[in-house]
Amino acid sequence: MSGIWNDWLTYHDRLLSGLWTSVRLTFMALLLGLPAGLMLAVGASSRHRILRSGVILLIEVGRGTPALVVLQIVYNGIPVTLTAFICASIALSLTTAAYTSEILRGGIQAVPSGEIEAGHALGMSRFHVLRDVVIPQGVRIAIPPLMSFCILVFQATSLAFIIAVPELTSQAKSIANNTFHYLNLFLIAGALYAVITISASVLTERVEKALHHPAR
Repeated sequence: MSGIWNDWLTYHDRLLSGLWTSVRLTFMALLLGLPAGLMLAVGASSRHRILRSGVILLIEVGRGTPALVVLQIVYNGIPVTLTAFICASIALSLTTAAYTSEILRGGIQAVPSGEIEAGHALGMSRFHVLRDVVIPQGVRIAIPPLMSFCILVFQATSLAFIIAVPELTSQAKSIANNTFHYLNLFLIAGALYAVITISASVLTERVEKALHHPAR
């Protein structure tokens, strides 16, 4: 234990810097991926068969391609020079969009049909019913699973070490390569991941309870 504590005291600045990079990468992936996922969810729920089929195919390709492969495709395949952080943000956003689209589509489909019929009865157009009735309620229904998925996105940022993003796993590996304290450094990294993940899980549980049992 003393060895782990000494490594933490010596390298905590770099490890915390890596953790902050992981958090920023998570934020960027969600900032770009969630709106894209919502658009895909709306497209996958469309009444137009060709549009719906095309969007569903795109979603399935996105869900079926491992995030690590998407990282490599974006980093090595885009014909413009981008930083590793931006490439990782784009790649994780694409994966996020594909997976959250299914979560959001489930939320949209769970909106009671009576709400939709009431909107039409009030003279609202199909677009306004979608914008003002279906999407707000569908997103609210999808919030708990979306929050759970956010935790997975945070954990997936560890894959970005493969393209040299200085996130937490990358920093731990870099330090361990110099000190050969692989066990100590990855135990510390795992503990830091766990602190964020457990905190987010507790928050998710509380939000889910609040949504299911709103205050009166």
